[in-house]
Amino acid sequence: MNKQLKFLLVIIILLAGGNIIFGVNYFFTKKELQVAQKSLSTQQFNIKVINFNRLFVQKVLKAETDISMEDRLKLENTVRELKDQEILDQWQKFTGATTEKQAQQEVKNLLDLLGQKISY
Repeated sequence: MNKQLKFLLVIIILLAGGNIIFGVNYFFTKKELQVAQKSLSTQQFNIKVINFNRLFVQKVLKAETDISMEDRLKLENTVRELKDQEILDQWQKFTGATTEKQAQQEVKNLLDLLGQKISY
């Protein structure tokens, strides 16, 4: 074999090896990115749940007068932004309560559910 052919073969082997290394690196980086995106998504959801919980405590539990329509709308929009059907269903049970005792029980259930939804 002449020198040029050997040199070309070495270059081809090095390029193929580099592509394999880059491919493996890409695979592991993609996996890390997926884990990071899932973690970010969980954190963003947790923040939304905590913000709704704070708003609920401030506007409903600490209220000394009737809740204004603006506050009701803000609460409704905030709970819908969570995009969690279970929380939305429990919210609707609370807002649909017909007696004070039933409303108190649904508040307990809602607060318990919000605490359960926060992931670590």
